[in-house]
Amino acid sequence: MSTLQKTDRPKAVVLLSGGLDSMVTAAIAKEQGFDVHALTINYGQRHVRELKSARAIAAKLCLERQVELSLDLRAFGGSALTADIEVPKEGVGADIPVTYVPARNLVFLSLTVAFAESAGASDVFIGVNALDYSGYPDCRPEFISSFAETARLGSKAGVEGDAFTIHAPLQQMTKSDIVKECARLALDPSWSWSCYDPAVNGEACGRCDSCRLRRKGFDDAGLQDRTSYAKLSI
Repeated sequence: MSTLQKTDRPKAVVLLSGGLDSMVTAAIAKEQGFDVHALTINYGQRHVRELKSARAIAAKLCLERQVELSLDLRAFGGSALTADIEVPKEGVGADIPVTYVPARNLVFLSLTVAFAESAGASDVFIGVNALDYSGYPDCRPEFISSFAETARLGSKAGVEGDAFTIHAPLQQMTKSDIVKECARLALDPSWSWSCYDPAVNGEACGRCDSCRLRRKGFDDAGLQDRTSYAKLSI
């Protein structure tokens, strides 16, 4: 990553998980002319492999700074990603799945705004989308828009008139759209990681919701996904 230097470009902070969506979001923020800082959160997730991808993405995109924050949500549990609960492999359903981490984006966006305020940034980017996702309530447009007002009311910057803008550039994209955007931005999708339940040998499982959505996105876009899967979804 680059050494911090003063520039005339505005700063932005992106919530960088290491997944495909967050990678594309970070690249969009750069394309829009921001000096991009990244917040990556190690929350005790089962798929800790994504942290390695987040570091790689930050380096490949030459982001200004990446902060990796530890916040062990295993103390709360309540999710297949943070507790000893089996990750579903039967296909993407209509209900909120057990891989939902209670209030994760609410907590993570609060931390991202805190980072932005301390860095002198008014713009926050998050890679949520509402069309082709696993039913998480904290990916909905109404949540994102309401959080912008919460950030304004609950921060020194907001009270003093410098409100935060929460950017969700993938909000209305399908996974296929995101894959195409990845190609347009000349990103290597292999830098990212999507699987919730990696195999012992390090391969993606191919059957969890996140693997299924990723594979469908590449299939629908007519592009190759070079991810190595332990077992292809059916």
